[in-house]
Amino acid sequence: MTARKVLRVRKSGQFDAPKRSLGDLDASLAGEVLACTSDLTLILDDKGVIRDLAFASDELAQLVGDAWLGQPWVDTVSEDTRAKVASVLAEAVQGVIRSRQVNQRLSTGEDLPVQYTFARLPGVARGGPRLLAFGRDQRPTAALQQRLVEAQLSVERDYARFRQAELRYRHLFQVAAEAVLVVDASSGKVVEANPAAVALFEVAADKLIGLAFPFGMAPRSARAVQTLMAAVRRSGRAEPVAAELVAGRAEVRVSATLVHQDTTSLLLVRLTRGGDVHENAQSGNADGSMLLQLAQSSPDSLVVTDLDGRVLSANAEFLNLTQMANEDLLRGQSLDRWLGRSGVDLGVLVSNLRQGGSVKLFATTLRGEFGSTTDVEISAVMVAAADPAFLGFTIRDVGRRLTSEGDGLKGLPRSVNQLTELVGRVPLKEIVGETTDLIEKLCIEAALELTRDNRASAAEILGLSRQSLYVKLRRYGLGDLGASADR
Repeated sequence: MTARKVLRVRKSGQFDAPKRSLGDLDASLAGEVLACTSDLTLILDDKGVIRDLAFASDELAQLVGDAWLGQPWVDTVSEDTRAKVASVLAEAVQGVIRSRQVNQRLSTGEDLPVQYTFARLPGVARGGPRLLAFGRDQRPTAALQQRLVEAQLSVERDYARFRQAELRYRHLFQVAAEAVLVVDASSGKVVEANPAAVALFEVAADKLIGLAFPFGMAPRSARAVQTLMAAVRRSGRAEPVAAELVAGRAEVRVSATLVHQDTTSLLLVRLTRGGDVHENAQSGNADGSMLLQLAQSSPDSLVVTDLDGRVLSANAEFLNLTQMANEDLLRGQSLDRWLGRSGVDLGVLVSNLRQGGSVKLFATTLRGEFGSTTDVEISAVMVAAADPAFLGFTIRDVGRRLTSEGDGLKGLPRSVNQLTELVGRVPLKEIVGETTDLIEKLCIEAALELTRDNRASAAEILGLSRQSLYVKLRRYGLGDLGASADR
């Protein structure tokens, strides 16, 4: 039988045979090795004075320089971490050393967060170096933590806005003079009913919920309302119909709107009775033109503005995206109120419309009144022949479009995958640097494409001065700077 090989338990922080593996490692080579093991390396004597230091990056070397040499380590840190430094030095004497995070004070007055690990140097003459401190720059980690906190605060703010919006909806739903029913589009059963609906049908609120709509109407009126609901389910809109309740209790005008909630479709059914019927019928009647009906029923948002971008008219889908109750609230408002980059997007669109007459596939976002944000593409045209001239905008929701179809991403996903594969093999700061350059270049290219190579508008979109944009264009080799300078 062959003897089984016994595995020896290794100790952490030790090589098996350092003399045989490392040979005669002189001080110069040892210093280079120590300097490369971390972002910042300090050599401290037995009194905690910094006798030497080395940096793995030029950035840290320029920030710190030789300012800490010869100073007690405790004098180079912020007030709140001096107790940690004193604790490390005391533990080093007793042979117990633990990792610490320390805020180093820079000459600029800022703090540099550093995570230190330590190693003792035994057998050195008294007064010489006794402790090695290997530091990792924690600024990237601190930035990620800050972003996490900001994201959490943003989520909490959004949640508060949604709660307030829900409270307003509940209040309006309860006090509305019109009878309103929320009906499940697939089953036709009532989900919610406001007090006006309870009074109209003279049925208790708890008994209304779950009933199949329409109910409480004359047979002919019930068939008309069923036809209305079927049309709304198919196209999202339909003309209101007149209906009569059983026993001639009241005449009502019934209108319905399709509302999507997650994966569920709901019908918002309004029943207007008595003297309000004629007034609402006049305001709700659409033009007999087929083209106008098509515009009103379009699944894309359509908006007509004057030459300054103030809304003259809009269809129902635009009301849905902007979360506005009716078209009257839109009229006279600037379209810039809902576009993603306030003060920039509308200016770029109007400028290009006045120069070229039309704009296609302008990518931006649309903000709703209650805090929602939707990714959209805008195509627009200026109708100069009309009196007065006006601007027409077609706004398409592209939030659900597959990212592989988007032109703006170009090669970014593939590049990100390549960068993430470097984790564990390349320092984080190098990966972050490459990613920042890649995203910056793509953003500049996208801005130039959106503005049709208008450098002034591109700089405004990016939030840069024109000089800064030209510096970055030269850096990434983008654009024909010579021709631009001649112009």
